Amino acid sequence: MDTIIAKYSTNAFEEEEEYNAATASKPTTDLSFSLPPISQPSSFLRSVTDDAANPDVPIKIAHGTTTLAFRFQGGIIVATDSRATAGNWIASQTVKKVIEINDKMLGTMAGGAADCQFWLGYLGMECRLHELRHKRRITVAAASKILSNIVYSYKGMGISMGSMIAGVTPLEGPALYYVDSDGTRLQGDLFCVGSGQSFAYGVLDAEYKYDLSVEDALALGSRSILAATHRDAYSGGYINLYHVKEEGWVKHGFSDTHPIFWDTKIKKGEFSNVNTTIVGEKAEKS
Repeated sequence: MDTIIAKYSTNAFEEEEEYNAATASKPTTDLSFSLPPISQPSSFLRSVTDDAANPDVPIKIAHGTTTLAFRFQGGIIVATDSRATAGNWIASQTVKKVIEINDKMLGTMAGGAADCQFWLGYLGMECRLHELRHKRRITVAAASKILSNIVYSYKGMGISMGSMIAGVTPLEGPALYYVDSDGTRLQGDLFCVGSGQSFAYGVLDAEYKYDLSVEDALALGSRSILAATHRDAYSGGYINLYHVKEEGWVKHGFSDTHPIFWDTKIKKGEFSNVNTTIVGEKAEKS
């Protein structure tokens, strides 16, 4: 570890005057972050965390979640699981992965929980300032662009974030954007983000259509998250379900996946890989 640090370090405080100037500075009121005294912070970060390039790196960052959102004729459905993991350890089963930016706009969090909570909270502040300055609501396109510009300025410095920004405005209608920590910004009808996204996409791709009813759209969002929590070890806990419309968002529950799974299994006959008969009962009958 010392060798790696030395490789990317410089003698930033070798001169006494420079050291005094650095230590005498007062904290600022802006939200920029102080970087370590390393000349190449992004290269240093990759050298200690990029386990794809080097399996023996000292820090292995593991993420896991499932979040989704899709547009339909009645607005936007946003659904997430609630499990937070730290490697193989389940840190929490009750994380709120939908961030309420304001009463008409939602954001989702996937990646580093601290990064998502901080920057989506900061975006909420920016949206409110825009409203006060211009006397009108900010558009979803503008809000997503603000977030994209912010995180791009920290590209390669360790931010881990994959968020969706969803809202319905008179100007745009239902608008959905994906923004990640590289500054990528995409507009679309349907996004899934996280380690369980493949399983959620499997359900959504088979059943999604734009003219879904509100009831069917809510059921599809819930069923897609349920599929991910069943197959992905890093997703689970509760299903957090929202419906976003022009009047604002409506929360449709924070529901435990366990009873939903068994209700779906028994009443609809789905999840055929799970046996409802106890092994001991089978032996007695035979």
